[in-house]
Order: sequence, then C-alpha cells, then structure tokens
Amino acid sequence: MDRYNVVVVGGGPGGYVAAIKAAQLGLKVALVEKEALGGTCLNWGCIPTKALVKSAEVWREMQRAAEYGLSAAGLSFDYARVMERKNAVVTTLVKGIEQLVKSNKVTLYRGSGEIVEAGKVTVRTSEKLEVLATDNIIIATGSSPAHPPIPGSDLPGVMTSDDALAQTKLPERVIIIGGGIIGLEFASIYNSFGSKVSVVEMLPTILPPVDEEMVRRVGPLFKRAGMEILTKTAVKGIAREGSELAVTVEDANGPKVLLGEQVLIATGRRPALTGVDWQALGLKLERGAIVVNDKLETGIPGIYAVGDAIGGIMLAHVASAEGVVAAENCAGVQSTIDYRVVPSCIFTYPELAGVGMTEQEVKTATIPYKVSKFPFSANGKALAMGETLGTVKLIAHATSGVLLGAHIMGPGATDLVHELALAVKQGLSGEDIAHTIHAHPTLSEAVMEAAEGLSGKAIHLA
Repeated sequence: MDRYNVVVVGGGPGGYVAAIKAAQLGLKVALVEKEALGGTCLNWGCIPTKALVKSAEVWREMQRAAEYGLSAAGLSFDYARVMERKNAVVTTLVKGIEQLVKSNKVTLYRGSGEIVEAGKVTVRTSEKLEVLATDNIIIATGSSPAHPPIPGSDLPGVMTSDDALAQTKLPERVIIIGGGIIGLEFASIYNSFGSKVSVVEMLPTILPPVDEEMVRRVGPLFKRAGMEILTKTAVKGIAREGSELAVTVEDANGPKVLLGEQVLIATGRRPALTGVDWQALGLKLERGAIVVNDKLETGIPGIYAVGDAIGGIMLAHVASAEGVVAAENCAGVQSTIDYRVVPSCIFTYPELAGVGMTEQEVKTATIPYKVSKFPFSANGKALAMGETLGTVKLIAHATSGVLLGAHIMGPGATDLVHELALAVKQGLSGEDIAHTIHAHPTLSEAVMEAAEGLSGKAIHLA
C-alpha cells in the first residue's frame, strides 16, 4: 500500500491546484482523477465557452468590417471548425496541467477515487483496485449540471451545458431554460452566430446576483440583439412536436408554447460527491454540499474539501483559492479562506463584471453611500475600438470614501475588474484610484474617471 501525506480526489481547478501547492510545500502528494485534468472548468465550462465566445466575437467583427473602413465579401463560418478550435484549446491546456503535475512530482492515478474512511483512498479502474494510505484527504469532486424535474426533459434534443459543448451543428432555434450566467453566456454565443434564442427565467430578473442597475442596462441590449427574454416565467413541460421541441411556459398572462430545434437546460450546477461515502465518513452536508470551516476542514480530522463539492461560490478561481488554503493547512501552515472579495465575470456580449457589494446590498445594509458612473462612450480607446456600449459604476462609503463595490458592463469588463478587486480588498478609496496614473488611451481610464467622479471631479464627463 502506497503512503502519502496528501491524497487529492478530483483534478479540477480546486484539486490540481491543491495537489501542486501541497507538493511545493514539501509533502508527498497523490492526485486521483478518472477523466481529463482540469475538471469542469477546463473541459466543459470556463475555457471551452470562452473559446466559443472569442469565435463569436471575431464573427461579429467580420460582419461590422464596413464600420472600420474595410470591405469583405463572401463571409461565412463553419460551426464544426469553431468546435475543433475549441477542442484544440482545451487539449493544449489539459496537456499543460499534466506537465505541471508531473514537474511538481505529484503522483497521478487515473481512476475513480473512493473514500469510505479517514486515512484511505481507493482508486478503482477497470483492471484493478489500489488502496492509498494518507495523512490527509482533500475532496475536490466538483459538480454536475443541475437537472430540474421538468416533464419531457429527457427527450432527445434537450441538452445540458456539457452536451452543448459537444455539438458540431449550430441549432437554428434554441430555447434556454435558466437566465443565470451559464444560460446567458450560451445565449450570447448562439445569438452571435445567428440562432434564434429564447431565454426563460422563473425569477423576476435575469442574472440575479448582478447589480440591479447593470441588469436593467444589459437586458434591453440582449433584446435589441434579437434575444427573447422571458422573466417571471415557469417551465411546465417539454414535448416533441414533429421535428421541433415544444416548451410549455406560463407567466402571469397564462400558458404559451415556445417551439425550438433544441432546448438547453442551464439552471446551474450541483455538488457531485461521487465516490465519497459521506454517511460512512460522518461528513455533514447542507443542500447536498460538504460542510467545512474557514480552513476548508470537514468535521473529520485530516479530511478537507474544496471547490464545487462544498457549494458556496461555485467559480473556478474560488476553487483554486480554496485548494491553496486546504493544502497549506495539510502542511501545518495556518491558513483560512476569505470570501469577502471575489470578482465575478460574465462573458456575454457586452461583458459584465463585478466585485464587492451591489447597490441593493448596500441599501439593505443601510450603509451611507455614493455612486459614480462613467460611460465607455466617453472613453477614447472604446471609441477607437467601436465598442462604446457600457459603463463603469463605483460604490463608495459616503463619508470615508472607501470603495464598497464596483460593477462594469462593456468592453474589457472581465479584465478591468481586478484593479477594483484589489482596491476593495485593501480598503482603498476612490481618491487612491483616481490619483494613480492610468495609461492613455486605455479602457482602464474609464475606471480612473469613475473614481474621480466620486468626488465630482471627472475630467471627461460633462
């Protein structure tokens, strides 16, 4: 029986990062993964969708060539080749992670990890069973697409996000159930390539975690682009009607039927605890997720859990941060997780990003605050790019000026947000940002101008 200081079960962004960090701290580490390294994010989530987002962006730019003084004829796209490029990007990154694991001397076991008692992990393959003895276990088993009990959701043509990423044919008409991040990102991709898209959301608004003002701004842009957005609308069932799928929905005006070639169920993800006998181990669960403390430790000494398996903020960068903290605690380094400042990025068109408190959260907390906004239409780089839709919104404490939250809609939003994440984390004020010289011409100047606006001194805003 091989013995390790740490065995990590699951090779996603939480698991492989935990394994590498533990090895860097001098521990003997094993990593167990039954599929490709990189987990959901790399293979069925963040990376493949972003490859599609880029292809969609290029296609939109090609169609707008005349706006830039260019001419192009015979424009077309091959969706199968778009998917081939996506697959190539994923393959390259998976190989990169494999090399990182190898170079850090982490032992990789290809198989299903099973945990029934502390101190042991069984690796099951089609040929054999191996038992690994270990001082510590880090559970990083990830998540799977949530599948609500909708009648007819098992019909051919009804997809999860995983299925959608395996397609090589673009659907002409697609109905997306779920107006959250996953649903809207796919909606933007399909819409950019010319699919007719309907998004059905049972809540009063799409993108419920996002600052309400940003949602009010972006919703009309989605509709202007040709998407049908139905909120406060429940899905009652899916049926086959000839060559199409008929989705029965109901709102305050009663039921109606939406017809589409395919239906994408994008109602989020749920923790996947495959191979984890939580009852035998005595682990505590809440809403299907493993309960841990701020050190990512479960109630069982020597067993930690990270990533989607513990619920909470189910984002790849959060899982990686949790992986580092769990590994450090396995190595005897006292480390805790801090969720106060987590940037959120949504790769729709236009992009959305935010960090810290939303305006509705500040109001609910009865914190005195002030808001400053700066539009990209007044930013030189955005104008040169031909991407002027959107704004930077900063929320600061009314008296101290300390930045409480920041929200961006527009070009480069998902990159610009990190300067603001650092500012929120460090308790900086709008003046601290405004007095930092920002290069010209850059999109980041919109952040600086919004910061200047907190004191009423924006230069390029009448």
